[in-house]
Amino acid sequence: MSTLELIGSSARFRTVLDQIDMVAPVDSAVLIQGETGTGKEVIAQAIHDAGPRRQKRFVAVNCAAIPATLLESELFGHERGAFTGAVTQTIGRFQTADSGTLFLDEVGDLPLELQPKLLRVLQERQVERLGNGRAMRVDVRIIAATNQDLWKMVQERKFRADLFYRLNVFLITLPPLRDRMDDIPRLAEHFVRKFAKQQGKMIDCIPDNVIEELMSHDWPGNIRELQNVMECAVILSADHTLKLHSSDLRRHNTESASARTLGDAQCAHILATLRETNWVVGGRRGAAAQLGVPRTTLIGMMQRHGLSREALEQNEQHSDRPIPYSAATSLEIA
Repeated sequence: MSTLELIGSSARFRTVLDQIDMVAPVDSAVLIQGETGTGKEVIAQAIHDAGPRRQKRFVAVNCAAIPATLLESELFGHERGAFTGAVTQTIGRFQTADSGTLFLDEVGDLPLELQPKLLRVLQERQVERLGNGRAMRVDVRIIAATNQDLWKMVQERKFRADLFYRLNVFLITLPPLRDRMDDIPRLAEHFVRKFAKQQGKMIDCIPDNVIEELMSHDWPGNIRELQNVMECAVILSADHTLKLHSSDLRRHNTESASARTLGDAQCAHILATLRETNWVVGGRRGAAAQLGVPRTTLIGMMQRHGLSREALEQNEQHSDRPIPYSAATSLEIA
């Protein structure tokens, strides 16, 4: 089906594999929906690799990671002198992906003012570079992904309905890891092999108690979190048996306020970093860069942990617990 290893045999994940088999051979647009860390780009790559465009380029662009002022140029390209700083002609991602696949990750973060131009390109299969009125034909398959509810955004007039329908021809919804727990042992083995090879180690045993610990966690960060935990465990393992220290992973326990969970520790670390950066999320000196994660991933973590500057400042005098994340306007994006 794909050159990538898609690991999992749970019923929920088998449904996803069946959907990839159905949609890969055709050229329809695909919308992949799922929480942060569920592997949306991996699925997009698998669709490309299993389709007729597999010999052509797979080009990914994260709509949340590129400043709105630069995203139009990034997608469509620009001519020299089209704007201040445009010292050379630049080919956009649409032209780069010509005859192949363009993956629009976090498409829900696409600026509203840019959505009509994207819709026009999808409808007419033509792009115009900034500073050049000549239309150039492109042949690109579109796969988009989001961790947001696009239909709700349409209803709130934050996302164009016509663009939503153009992207949402074939919908694939990725299950969170907590809904495919049976896949955790195989995923853990895969990551252990991968990181052991990278680190020049030979780890051939994952003890039953380690698997039990992994199966007891709720994995708010999904597969990406499991991957990070396995990488850390491999680093800390000195012999052929994987070591998972209690400080690396603790069972989420909502019944005991004194039990400090992995999620609590992550929340505290994110909060401390946000305060250090004065709540600036993006940019070279922002919290995302300090934490070593993409900007969109950090925003997802903030949403999951209920972190917003406004809410915390209002609530800080009365409680140490953050109240729910309110709106993206409370973030400062450099």
